[in-house]
Amino acid sequence: MPIQIIVGTQWGDEGKGRIVDWYAAKSDFVARYNGGDNAGHSVTVGNTLFKLHLIPSGIIHPHAVAVLGNGMVINPQSLLAEMEMLKGHGILVGPQRLRISHAAHLITPSHQALDKALDAARGKGNIGTTGRGIGPAYTDKAIRRGLRFSDMMESSFLNKLNTLTREINNQLSSLGADEMDVAKIEQDFIQYRSILLPYITDVSILLSDAHEKKAFILAEGAQGTLLDIDHGTYPYVTSSSTTAPGVFSGLGLGLTTANGAIVTGVCKSFQTRVGSGPFPTEVIGEIAERLRGSGKNPWDEFGTTTGRARRVGWLDGVLLRYAVRINGLTELIITKMDILSGLMELKICVGYRKNGVEIRDIVFGPSNLEDYEPMYETMPGWDEDICGVREWDRLPHQARSYIAAISKLTGVPVRMVCVGPEREQVVTAK
Repeated sequence: MPIQIIVGTQWGDEGKGRIVDWYAAKSDFVARYNGGDNAGHSVTVGNTLFKLHLIPSGIIHPHAVAVLGNGMVINPQSLLAEMEMLKGHGILVGPQRLRISHAAHLITPSHQALDKALDAARGKGNIGTTGRGIGPAYTDKAIRRGLRFSDMMESSFLNKLNTLTREINNQLSSLGADEMDVAKIEQDFIQYRSILLPYITDVSILLSDAHEKKAFILAEGAQGTLLDIDHGTYPYVTSSSTTAPGVFSGLGLGLTTANGAIVTGVCKSFQTRVGSGPFPTEVIGEIAERLRGSGKNPWDEFGTTTGRARRVGWLDGVLLRYAVRINGLTELIITKMDILSGLMELKICVGYRKNGVEIRDIVFGPSNLEDYEPMYETMPGWDEDICGVREWDRLPHQARSYIAAISKLTGVPVRMVCVGPEREQVVTAK
């Protein structure tokens, strides 16, 4: 059975959580392969909104095994809080249902403090980090001083933890920030270790064996293509590989498992991002307020992790076509179509103009977009409320035309559109 990969095609926040939930209904394993608790996936089940930051949202289905891959950096305090939240809703989260890679890296309070201190030191040039310690943890991984979950299985763990804390304290001191309490961190991690040890496994073996046995593996990406450390709007990016090829290194799977993979790109019907960085199609004023929402509803455009108001704009077809190429997308799912209801004129960016030159495709990556002027195709909108629509032919013809334009622009079929936040609010495209 082919692996199903789900990735975000924009700057994250595309609504991947509910799409993962949709596919997880038939999945044996739901595996997260990158990032940390700077990401947030929201799933609405009935009257309950689940906000998950580390554990794959597929765990809400009782048969699915959730997997945290080696490509992740994990704050054990956040992980345990998430586990308790799920248990409070009656969801089983024991070692048989949640597996953590021995090679995933640990985030400590020192990483969080350093993250905030480094971004503060950048002044006006800050990158808008969430302060969750993601970047420093990946830095420590790269310079080979990081701690992995396998270290918690060793008698030398506390010595390694204390050494790391003291080294980061030296950095904090040089930045004029308060140092961390070594003893307090040690005591906390003694408790974390006592709970989490039974969950640690070799994820590569687990998933490779499952694939050979024809199990359905769903790989869940965090953030979005434009935040990829290599292929995003650098330096305004995250610290991991957010794109589909990262699945294989982030879970320890060989390329032969990629044969026949289904790569689904999730895309909002408009564009959003949190934090600093270029945003060619950004809008302000009345249209922005209309797209963002008031913040009174949990699905309005405010960060699941940070609570920050998201920047909003028209759909950028140039960047979406770039995401199709980088990920090798085989299909698209469009979310939040219902938000466009009531807008009588819609725009899609079909190219850029810079210094009088028209640009239709990204060259040398999307890092230098600040001076690019978007070129728009304008389309008629619709006034009907589509939240109750479940059949393609019942969508307003303007909505169907908008979706067809996205498919034509990207060269990828749109498989499904979402017309609301709940599980059943989907329409299969023709």
